[in-house]
Amino acid sequence: MTHPALAHTREVTATDGDLVAAFHAQCSAQNLLRRWGRMHLTPRDLTRLLAQARCWIGLDTDERPLALVCVGPVSRQPGVFDLGLQVADDHRRRGIGTAMARHAARMARTRGAHTLTAFTHASNMPMLRLLGRLGPTRHTHDGPYVEVHVALDAYAPHTREPTRTAPT
Repeated sequence: MTHPALAHTREVTATDGDLVAAFHAQCSAQNLLRRWGRMHLTPRDLTRLLAQARCWIGLDTDERPLALVCVGPVSRQPGVFDLGLQVADDHRRRGIGTAMARHAARMARTRGAHTLTAFTHASNMPMLRLLGRLGPTRHTHDGPYVEVHVALDAYAPHTREPTRTAPT
């Protein structure tokens, strides 16, 4: 994965509780509540998450965590993987989330997924735009929330970016 702000990305393990906590310290209470429904992720929460999904953390050149992305078959629907994404408040709207989400989409596709889903507040326009950049979407509204389904057909398992067809 390439992004100027990210020196590297690595998979999160159960021993990374302190790193995940350091990342969450860079996120506002509002954004933590929006993403996790609480102010912090406990070690037990992290263990349960990693049992269902693979997670990666994006680090800058000083090894500071900038973003966290998780993808896995949480809903247990065949071929459907769920996406969770959070970017540190001071690094939002710079393309880091898109780079991390594309990485997760590629990984989901290589593991057999044909659809990526995300559940977010209907007013979360940055996330909705990001999901639209990943591929064709279908939205299902549920009160103030929306579940977005992204078709992963454009992500071949061996490609770095979505395959684009030339206009005819």
